[in-house]
Amino acid sequence: MLTADYEAETEKKPLPSPPLIREGSKSEEAASCSSPDKGRLGGVSSPLATIYKNLRQHWQAMTLEMQRLEVENNRIFIEAYGLQDELTPDVPLNEITLTCNPHYRYGGNKTEAELETQLKADTMAEFLSYAVGCMFGRYSIDQSGLILANQGDTLQHYLAKIPQPRFTPDADNVIPLIDFDGDWFEDDIAERFKHFLKITLGAENYQANLKFIEDALGKDVRKYFLKDFYADHVKRYKKRPIYWLFSSPKGTFNALIYLHRYQPDTASIVLNDYLREFRTKLTARKQALEQVGIRSDTKENQGEKTKALKATAKIDQALAEINDYERDTLYPLATRQIALDLDDGVKVNYPKLGKALKSVAGLS
Repeated sequence: MLTADYEAETEKKPLPSPPLIREGSKSEEAASCSSPDKGRLGGVSSPLATIYKNLRQHWQAMTLEMQRLEVENNRIFIEAYGLQDELTPDVPLNEITLTCNPHYRYGGNKTEAELETQLKADTMAEFLSYAVGCMFGRYSIDQSGLILANQGDTLQHYLAKIPQPRFTPDADNVIPLIDFDGDWFEDDIAERFKHFLKITLGAENYQANLKFIEDALGKDVRKYFLKDFYADHVKRYKKRPIYWLFSSPKGTFNALIYLHRYQPDTASIVLNDYLREFRTKLTARKQALEQVGIRSDTKENQGEKTKALKATAKIDQALAEINDYERDTLYPLATRQIALDLDDGVKVNYPKLGKALKSVAGLS
């Protein structure tokens, strides 16, 4: 399973692609938590629902086999020491220590249905986390293990390792997440994920696969990225995140970066290419809405005018927020061109960017 276990282990040694990817790549062969990579993706025809069903069956078989072995070991021990009257060889499922075993992973008094729902949701969230890693070049669908993991790595370093990638990482190491109605950037994180989904699991099943993911998450992927992704990432990395979130005070403007690709001018890129660009587009929308209000200034069109006025007021609030964020936080930071040393660790480096980043308890 693509879990913190997978991501933590890639820091130590190259691992095969996550099981959801491997299962989709070669569905006739069972994926496992430790099997060698089964090959590249391409020409995948199975829908994600089928891929997950097959993977879940394999996880269940793994768990039951592990339970059987544990029981057999206990039985041998009990017989060897003559403890039949004192001990039982039985091992409950919640003691089978596999992260793909929901009884162990979640515990508690949840029903089977609740456990399965949680496991599916977490598996999809972990798939999205892997996708973000591919967006930044940390991972690749064309090669196992870590790709970009050294300080100052760039897209050029990635292309030197993978000259013809089927999914190309973000060029400037900045991926926007805008919490405001509308389409604002071509490399918006939700749109990049949808592109990733088409490439990895096939365009022919794209709509069904996206629905499966969103049903499992209980929300659309844009909302997940805006509301849940960063908190999940911080938790997965035990408050030592490798993706950092530039975020205005109320979260209208957000931009994600990858720590290992950070450069002293990263804050300037966020400021000039994203925050100011977003402000320009917001201002243009406001002007368009004001024209609607002028054209609708008749008794018959009061409803349309009222709607335009409300939208304009909302934009004014967003503009005030991002203007304050630029003036008080992001612009001063960008002018300082701060260099980071990854050897100092996240705990030392995160506070160096101050209030430009989303607050994380124990770091900010």
